[in-house]
Amino acid sequence: MVNSLARGFADAGEEVVLAAPSDSTCPVPLAPGMRAADSRELGMRGSEMNHAIRAYDAMGQVDVIHDHTLTGPLYAHRPRVVPVVTTIHGRLLPEVAEIYRAMSRDTSILGISYDQVHQAPDVPVARVIHHGMDLADVPVGSGRGGYACFVGRMCPDKGALEAVEIAHAAGIPLRLAAKVQEAPELEYFHDVVEPVLGPDDEFVGEIGEPDKYYLMGESLALLNPIQWPEPFGLVMIEALATGTPVITTRAGAAPEIVDDGVTGYLASVEDLPGLLLMAGELDRAECRKIASQRFSAGRMVADHLDFYRELLNR
Repeated sequence: MVNSLARGFADAGEEVVLAAPSDSTCPVPLAPGMRAADSRELGMRGSEMNHAIRAYDAMGQVDVIHDHTLTGPLYAHRPRVVPVVTTIHGRLLPEVAEIYRAMSRDTSILGISYDQVHQAPDVPVARVIHHGMDLADVPVGSGRGGYACFVGRMCPDKGALEAVEIAHAAGIPLRLAAKVQEAPELEYFHDVVEPVLGPDDEFVGEIGEPDKYYLMGESLALLNPIQWPEPFGLVMIEALATGTPVITTRAGAAPEIVDDGVTGYLASVEDLPGLLLMAGELDRAECRKIASQRFSAGRMVADHLDFYRELLNR
């Protein structure tokens, strides 16, 4: 999302400085003094804090800083004359909500879905801005592959097991694309999902974007039976961008992304097999059209720039 925003701001004629690792390939000016990326440090708070300190030290002369980390806005020595915006990318669990309430004293907070921010209504969120994506290189598929697909992390929350059960109940082959590398992912796949795969199902592993969009585009539907209040769910807009309807539960932000009966179906897991059989009746061109209108990178960029201007005027 940061990559899409940085590119979009530059395309809109704005001056952009991106505080990313020094080996970032995003084609905008990078903040000086940043370290190179190290995948072994992903998710480690110490590494994140080190990057944030270097980033703030390089940004004393900008108009607005948008910090997508959790720890960065709490840095005591950030430039006090520059307004800071942050985006909540995860769930607002009670302990996290407490952090954002404290942060809101000197930081503007954005949410990525209304369901997300409703989890903690006392956190002062200035605006909700849905994610968007660049649709230019996403082809619209035919949907004639004769299968449904599941794309997501291999974990109980994402509903891989439920996807298999729904596809079997509907009598439709399933293709599953997911990363299976970490110990919990391996355990869940080998102990729970793999034993129930049928002869018509196929596990294709982790795939890159071109293969992912082809898998989605030729699919009858994306099965996304999420089992947790997911704050957004990028995989759903990716599917819609390929023209593929989404069959999902009403958990989390799914009702903000999927128009029931238009771009997919929202229902309980028990009712999804019958709805999967009806997915072929939905208009794939409408799925792509709505993705272009509501979930494009251009719309996301415009919403952010509008908020920055409002913030500066205020």
